[in-house]
Amino acid sequence: MMTRPLMPIDEVIPELKVALSTFGAAVLTAEPGAGKTTRVPLELLNEPWMKGQGMILLEPRRLAARSAAAYMAKQLGEPIGETVGYRIRTESRVSPRTRITVVTEGILTRMLQNDPALVGTGLLLFDEFHERSLHADLGLALSLQSRELLREDLRIVVMSATLESAPISAMLGNAPVIQSKGRNYPVDTVFVDVSQQEKLESAVVRTVHRALGEHEGSLLVFLPGVREIRHVERELAGRLPSNVLLTPLYGALSQKEQQQAIEAAPPGERKVVLATSIAESSLTVSDATVVIDSGLRRTALFSPRTGMSRLVTMRAARDSADQRRGRAGRTAAGVCYRLWSEAEDRLLSERTPAEMLEADLTPLALELAAWGVSQPEELLWLDLPPQAPYRQAVQLLQQLGALKSSLVISTHGKQMAGLGLHPRLAHMLLRGRELGLGTAACRLAALLEERDLFKGGAAGSNCDLRSRLAILMSLQGEEGIRDGFHLPNDIDRADVQRMIRASQQWERALSYVNQDDQHDVQGQSDWESCCGLLVSFAYPDRIARRRADGRYLLRSGRGAVFGMQQHLIVEEFLAIAEVDDEGVEGRIMLAAPLAEKQLTTHYLQEMKEEKSAVWDEDTGTVRARVRVSLGAIVMKDQPDPAPSDEMIVQALLNSVKEYGMDVLPWNTKSRQLQARISFMHTLDNKWPNVLDEVLAKSVEEWLAPYVTGFRKRSDFKSLSLTMILENMLDWGLMQELNEEAPTHLHVPSGSKIPVQYDGPQAPYAAVRLQEVFGMLETPRIGYSRISIILHLLSPANRPVQVTSDLNSFWKNTYFDVKKDLKGRYPKHYWPDDPMEAVATRKVRPDAKKS
Repeated sequence: MMTRPLMPIDEVIPELKVALSTFGAAVLTAEPGAGKTTRVPLELLNEPWMKGQGMILLEPRRLAARSAAAYMAKQLGEPIGETVGYRIRTESRVSPRTRITVVTEGILTRMLQNDPALVGTGLLLFDEFHERSLHADLGLALSLQSRELLREDLRIVVMSATLESAPISAMLGNAPVIQSKGRNYPVDTVFVDVSQQEKLESAVVRTVHRALGEHEGSLLVFLPGVREIRHVERELAGRLPSNVLLTPLYGALSQKEQQQAIEAAPPGERKVVLATSIAESSLTVSDATVVIDSGLRRTALFSPRTGMSRLVTMRAARDSADQRRGRAGRTAAGVCYRLWSEAEDRLLSERTPAEMLEADLTPLALELAAWGVSQPEELLWLDLPPQAPYRQAVQLLQQLGALKSSLVISTHGKQMAGLGLHPRLAHMLLRGRELGLGTAACRLAALLEERDLFKGGAAGSNCDLRSRLAILMSLQGEEGIRDGFHLPNDIDRADVQRMIRASQQWERALSYVNQDDQHDVQGQSDWESCCGLLVSFAYPDRIARRRADGRYLLRSGRGAVFGMQQHLIVEEFLAIAEVDDEGVEGRIMLAAPLAEKQLTTHYLQEMKEEKSAVWDEDTGTVRARVRVSLGAIVMKDQPDPAPSDEMIVQALLNSVKEYGMDVLPWNTKSRQLQARISFMHTLDNKWPNVLDEVLAKSVEEWLAPYVTGFRKRSDFKSLSLTMILENMLDWGLMQELNEEAPTHLHVPSGSKIPVQYDGPQAPYAAVRLQEVFGMLETPRIGYSRISIILHLLSPANRPVQVTSDLNSFWKNTYFDVKKDLKGRYPKHYWPDDPMEAVATRKVRPDAKKS
C-alpha cells in the first residue's frame, strides 16, 4: 500500500466516523481540494460497522467515477476491480472482492430497483450532491425509504463542496453536519467587459491570448456547450504558441481524450482546455492555474405546455461561478477571468436550480412507478417534483403503455424500467424487437441518446436520421470500426465506436428481457423503411403531418418547421426525434419519414373516428362527414355515405338552435298556446318555460322525439307544434290553462272575444265599446291576479280607449268618449247609463232587450 499524503479532509475524518457510528448519517461539506472523494471511502472501509460489507460511492459523471476508482486503487497498490472498482453505463470493472464500488447515479437507481435492501452494502456516499441531478435526488429519496423500511443499519453520507447543509441534515433526520476546509490557493478575479455586439467566441479567444501573455500555467476555459467549444477550437487552432496544447473536455469524448485533457501538460508545455460544466467539480485539470469563465450554462428546460424540452443557454448562478473560479487554485495561486462586469456579477442568482425543477420527469415517474410509489409525496425530497411536468410525464407513460389507468406499472413498464434507458427509448427497443428490428432499434437509441454524429450537428443541412443510422447499421457485427473503414469527414470515429458499444450493450439487455419471448433481437428486417416507425415508438407525440405550405402539424397540436431546405419536406408524414421548441413553431432538427400504412397498422387503436352531420343552409340539406384523427392530425376527412338517423336528427335540431324557432311550422293557434303557457309561467314556475330562446336551447328534450326519421328540414312541415306544446302539460294543467288563461273572453253582447297573450300590454282583448255595456268590472284571469286590458273600439273598430279598470272608465271617462262617438256615429246607441245599458253587436239593441 502506498503512503497516503495528508489531505485537509483528514482533520474531520474522526468526527465523521463518530457521526456514522452513532447516528448513521452525516452531511460533509468540503471545499475543492480537500480530498473528500477519494480519502473518505478508504478511511471508512475498515470501520467495525463495515465488516463484511461494501460501500457505494456515487459520482455525477463517468469520467469522475473512473478517475476516483483509479486513484483509490492506486493508493491501495491494486489494479482496478480488486478492492476498488467502478460501474458505469456500458462499462464495469468489479469483482467478488470489490468493496468500494464507484458508480454513476443512474446505476444506483438500478441497484436499488433490483435490491431495495441493498444487501451487502453498508454505506452510501453521495458525492458532489450540490449538482442536484435528477438521479441524485431520486437515489437519495429511494435510499432514505429503503433505510426506513428495510435497512436501519444502512449509513448515508451526503458530500458536497457548495451545499446548503441544513435542508439535507433535516432530510436525514437532523444528521450531524461536518465541515472541512479545502486546500485552495488564492485566486484573483478579473472582470472582462464584453460588449453585446461581440460574439462569445471572439471574447473567449481574445481573453485566452491575453491570459497566456499575462500568466503562467495551463488555462481552463468554461463554455456552455460543445458547439461553442468547437467554434473556439477552430479560432485558436494554429494561432497559439508552439508550446501550448489545445484540448477539448466534454462528456461525449472518449475516456482517452478526456484523460488527456485533465492530466498535466508535458514539461515545458502548457494547455488550453476548452470545457463544459463537466470540469466544475469532481475532475481536476492538474496544472490549470488560469480559469476563463464565459458565465453561461446550457440546460434542457422542459415545457409542460408543449410536452417538449428545449436547450437554452443562460447565465450561470453564483455557486457555479464560484466552483469554476476555485478550479484555478487547486495546485497553486491562480486567476479567474470572468467575461462579465462587476455590476452583472452582483445580479447573479445565488444557486443553480435543481435539475428536478427544469427537466423532463418521465424517467423519474417510471422509476417511482417501478418502486411502487403512485405519488411523489410518498417519499422525502429536497424539492418535490413539480406537478405540471410530473403530470405530463405520467400521461406520456400511459401513452407508451408503461402505466395502467390506475397508475400502477404494467408488465411492459417493468421491462422498460429494466433497460435503464429513457422510457421513450426503452419503449422503442421493446417494440422494435417485436417487429424483428432489435438491432436497428438499439443503434437508433444510441444515436438519439448521444450528441449528433455529424460534427455540424442536427442544425446542419441534413436532418434525416436514416443517413446517420445507415452508418451504424453498415457496421453490423463489428466490435468497433475496422481499420481502413471509410467514414465521412464530418463524423468522429470515437463517437461511432461509443455508439456501437452502447447499442451492443442494449442488445444484450434486450435478450434478457422476457426470455420466453421468441422475437429475434438481432433481426434487421427493412430497417431503412422502418426508421421512422421506430422513431414514432419513442416519440408518439411527435408524429407529424405535412401542411399545404410545407410546415408540419404534430400529433400534440404543436407546429413544426424545417430551419432550412430539406429533402424530407416532401414527406407527408414524419416522426420527429428532436425539435427545438422555441417560438410559435418548433424547428425540426432530426426526423425520419413515416408511411401512412405504418400509422394505420400500428396506431389504429389510438386513432379516433368522429362522425358528424351539420345543416347546410345553402343546400337546405344535412351534410354528413366522417373524420379519423390521431391526436391533432387528421388522417381522413370525407363525406359519410351512410350517416345514422340519430346524427341527421341532431343536425336538424342544431339547425333550429342556430337559425331560431321560426324554421318550425308555427301558426296562430300554436303561437297563442305558447303565449298562454308563457303567461302562466310568469305566475308559477310549475308551468314550463316555452319562450323561443329557451325552447331553442333544449330542442333535444322536447323536439327530438317528434323528428325521428326526419332527413331534411322540409319534414318539419308535418309537425303539429300545438300538439307538442300540449304534450308538455298533463291533463290537470291543461284544464287549469283553459280556466286561468282562456283563449276567449265572453262579453255581455254574447260575443267571444280573443284574448291576446303577446305584446307589452298582454293579456288584452280588443272589443267594441257597445259590446261591454253593462259589464261592471274588468275581467281577471291568472288565479284572479291579472286584469285583462281592454282595448275599447269604435263602431269602425278603431281604438278609443285602453283600460284595465272598466268601472272607473264608466264613471269618469265614458261621457267624454260618448260625446265624441255620438257626433261621429249618430245612429248608434250611446246610453246615458252604460252600467245599466244593454250591450249590442248591432247599431242599436233590439227593442225587446232595451
